[in-house]
Amino acid sequence: MMETGSVSRSAESGALRARNAEASRARSAEALRRVRSVEALRARNTELAGQLRAAAMESDDAHMTRLLSELLRFHGLTKGQRVSLQLKALLNLVHSLRCVALADDLTGLYNRRGFMQIGARLLDVATRDVRSAHLVYFDVNHLERTNRTLGRTVGDVMIRQMGNFMRDLYPSYGVYEVLGRLGGDEFAALTTCPQYATRGAIVLRAGAQPPHSGDLPALSLSVGVAHFNPRRPVGIDELLASAEQAMYEHKRVTGIASSEQIPHPV
Repeated sequence: MMETGSVSRSAESGALRARNAEASRARSAEALRRVRSVEALRARNTELAGQLRAAAMESDDAHMTRLLSELLRFHGLTKGQRVSLQLKALLNLVHSLRCVALADDLTGLYNRRGFMQIGARLLDVATRDVRSAHLVYFDVNHLERTNRTLGRTVGDVMIRQMGNFMRDLYPSYGVYEVLGRLGGDEFAALTTCPQYATRGAIVLRAGAQPPHSGDLPALSLSVGVAHFNPRRPVGIDELLASAEQAMYEHKRVTGIASSEQIPHPV
């Protein structure tokens, strides 16, 4: 009888271990399913943030409403996970809208507001690190004439090519450099690198650009440069105004006509 009882207890113990192991596997599978579900939703959130940005740029209110509705519907998650993902989704939306507010939709560079905000931060860092900086002001010559004679579509191509030229000229943009389209045919770059912080070097580089196909004219620029001394720091507004004045002086010296009123030195 003792042997029979021992066998019975051993069988019960084995069955209990099997049930525990099965329960453990089930818990692990459920945990893995939840992790994968959260990861999939995070990936979808990132995708939806990009779609929201595009919808905002296109002013497509109906599409934005559908995307927001999807962001707020999560299933199979705990309340804490759901709230966390919804907050992340809304932060992605805010970031996307902020990017839209600071970006030029034609070139992808900063617009004037974005250039001034991010440029001010770069000057703060340059002052802290006692590092020189250089603000370069560009004007694309003959753009208005191109718009009149060849059409605004061709002019837009020139603007995009100018944006690409600036990216090639300042490859560290986003880190040590800030690039912006200030409006119309005017662009600016703020850089801590002296390589392309002189008018001669920039004009020479622009002249070396390969010829464009079709009727698109070669890239012609008027350029002004203002230098930032970290030991005598000035604001981004003053630095930009100095570079703009230098650009108009270059335009005046080269005899390039502009439809805008060219300011005269005080």
